[in-house]
Amino acid sequence: MKILSFFVMLLFLYTFLLFHYLQTKVNTLCRMMGDPKHPLLSKEGDVTIGGIFAVHSKLTLSSFEFREKPQPLSCSSVNLRDFRMAQIMIFAIEEINRSESLLPNVSIGYQIYDNCGSRLFSMNSTMALMNGHEFAVEDRCNGQSLIHAIIGESESSATVILSRTTGSFKIPVISQSATCDCLSNRKDYSSFFRTIASDYHQSRALAYMVKLFGWYWVGAVNTDNDYGNYGMNIFINTAQEEGICVEYSVKFYRTEPEKLKKVVDIIKQGTAKVIVAFLTSFEMNNLLEQLSIQNITGLQMIGVEAWITANSLITPKSFKFLGGSLGFAVRKINVEGFSDYVMKEFWDTAFPCSQTERNSSQYALNCSEYQDLLPMKNYNEDVPEQRYASNVYKAVYAVAHSVHSLLKCREQEGCEKGLTIQPQQVVEALKKTNFTVKFGDRVWFDSTGGAVAQYEIVNWQQDSDGSIQFNTVGYYDASLPPDQRFVLNTENIIWVGGQLQKPRSVCSESCPPGTRKATQKGRPVCCYDCIPCAEGEISNETDSNNCRQCQGEYWSNAEKNECVLKAVEFLSFTEVMSIVLAFFSLFGAGLTVLVAILFYIKKDTAIVKANNSELSFLLLFSLTLCFLCSLTFIGRPTELSCMLRHTAFGITFVLCISCVLGKTIVVLMAFKATLPGSNVMKLFGPAQQRLSVFAFTLIQVLICVLWLTISPPFPHRNTKYYQEKIILECHLGSIIGFSAVLGYIGLLAVLCFVLAFLARTLPDNFNEAKFITFSILIFCAVWITFIPAYVSSPGKFTVAVEIFAIVASSFGLLLCIFAPKCLIILFKPEQNTKQHMMGKVPTKSI
Repeated sequence: MKILSFFVMLLFLYTFLLFHYLQTKVNTLCRMMGDPKHPLLSKEGDVTIGGIFAVHSKLTLSSFEFREKPQPLSCSSVNLRDFRMAQIMIFAIEEINRSESLLPNVSIGYQIYDNCGSRLFSMNSTMALMNGHEFAVEDRCNGQSLIHAIIGESESSATVILSRTTGSFKIPVISQSATCDCLSNRKDYSSFFRTIASDYHQSRALAYMVKLFGWYWVGAVNTDNDYGNYGMNIFINTAQEEGICVEYSVKFYRTEPEKLKKVVDIIKQGTAKVIVAFLTSFEMNNLLEQLSIQNITGLQMIGVEAWITANSLITPKSFKFLGGSLGFAVRKINVEGFSDYVMKEFWDTAFPCSQTERNSSQYALNCSEYQDLLPMKNYNEDVPEQRYASNVYKAVYAVAHSVHSLLKCREQEGCEKGLTIQPQQVVEALKKTNFTVKFGDRVWFDSTGGAVAQYEIVNWQQDSDGSIQFNTVGYYDASLPPDQRFVLNTENIIWVGGQLQKPRSVCSESCPPGTRKATQKGRPVCCYDCIPCAEGEISNETDSNNCRQCQGEYWSNAEKNECVLKAVEFLSFTEVMSIVLAFFSLFGAGLTVLVAILFYIKKDTAIVKANNSELSFLLLFSLTLCFLCSLTFIGRPTELSCMLRHTAFGITFVLCISCVLGKTIVVLMAFKATLPGSNVMKLFGPAQQRLSVFAFTLIQVLICVLWLTISPPFPHRNTKYYQEKIILECHLGSIIGFSAVLGYIGLLAVLCFVLAFLARTLPDNFNEAKFITFSILIFCAVWITFIPAYVSSPGKFTVAVEIFAIVASSFGLLLCIFAPKCLIILFKPEQNTKQHMMGKVPTKSI
């Protein structure tokens, strides 16, 4: 049993070893499917750097009939920008190979592929770089990558494909122009680096620049790929944070003509005069063509580095639509020696079809594919304008410095050539890279693998000869504090249409101070109506979202942009109403004095002596005080005037009514005295009359003294009745005190009215009780109507009503009691006799 078990174990072990052998054999055997892809430009070296550039921009597809093997794909239309990138990559490598301080005894080789601007060719080139076009002996894979780093690609979407493909093998990719923020994700692109800043910075800078120029209503159009979608998304989010409204955000791709037409229709129908175009040069060229077809002008274009300096957009008609465009561009840097290199040395040493001698082991060259590059041999005028070439230069030097540190190179001793460098080691070394290139830029990579964001701000301008220039009008440096990042010379900017004045692009005009913004329903926040602030509210700044309530004794001015002290309202002497009331008060007082003078002159006449002349003079004196006390109600209320006006009014009117009451009692007593055996007049003689007047008045004085002692009237700033002004009034202090004063006057008036009413029918030629009854009736009517008028009248009109009541009731007493007497004295002296007064004048016979 044990032997059987041992035999089974041996069989299992043999099977396992056989399976392992077969598996290993399969993994190491490699076989290439199809024809190998050869690099456009190459050179062998100890360290190899790969490059993928769109040296050509058009790919010609052969027909697929599936009857024979397809012909190789062909490329056409030289892309000068990427060709210069390939040239400067070789220039930098040759410069390093000649250096005695950087990789002194190590040579760098290169393999540069042309992807023809095609995703298909791009993937083909990537696989060729990773696997090589030749295999090791016996068709076995050695498991090692032939290259140590790849420089490329130019576009973000192609770079995403490249980085995802090489990422699993930890092969570092350094892009010179792929700016998509998506590539900052270190989890997905851990071995990706770039010598250009992420669009995170450019997109935010676009929003900051739009805000800086006061454009709060913009349109947005972007390329429908990773580059455009990610960049536009960051711009829109930042724009919203900065209070900028995007009227529309549309996108299209270069192969979507119908979608492009819809985009142009939206732009045409929009009201935004500023368009943020996050496009590549290809899409911008398509958009320009459609704008030209539909003749859509007057749009201020804000561009990105991908197209703002693209020479391919310069056409005889382009300035009409793109003139004045403003945007960010990669800094233009002159790499010393490169301009001369592209004229001669490159063609002599690096260009395959120019070499007179070739190594017999070199793969067969088909010089026909290089023919369209030969016209570039004697042309270098574009070199100073190349903006991405310096980024390729930095990328090459970054790889060189990384390898330099890995090989432990020393200037005198050289490098340790026995060391084997893996691509993942280069990745780690690149993260620590920090050096300065010969034109002064410091090269290092941040935590996302990107470079510091530094841009030139470029403006499309036209020279006097009609040529279009990309003039630099400012700079942006994201490494500086926010308030120092922009350096702009706005005076040098030419705006859309060749204008010197900055265009306006707003959904709604700014709301001036004194108004607030009210968002229009269903529209962005930048579309609003300007609503005037309500009374008592202000806004002292432009585009205020809310109006601020004025506090305390402040109120809004007429423009609603400032809180000013509320107007203080009181019945002043300068007002027309005050002048009229004062006039009637003084006129009444003067008239009363004239009556007193007349009575004094005629004091010996019967009508003056009747009903106690002392009471008549005292009544005239009190009426004069009644007229004059109304003047205390006019003017700015003070503590003294508030106490004086109500007490003076109460005491003078009680004195007046007491005199009238005394005269009424005298009339009644006089009638009683005419009865046989009556001694009533002795009981209510002059002394008793004076005493009654004094007693009645004294009671009112005591009431007033008590009122002033407990809770006197005082000046009060009433802010409750009116919001926009302050009523300066006399607060009564004690309502009970004021009611007692008025109530006592009313009590005396009612008593006087009752007695006068009883005495009105007494037989006499001149029965004063009739006139007293009528005067008290007018007095009571005035003061009864005064109460509702007083309560309902606002502000200074309350005081005016009170003055009117005082003057009207005083005139009622004066005219009703003294006018008949004055009429007799002045115009009917024959009736001013004792006999006539007693009714003893004989009747004339007929």
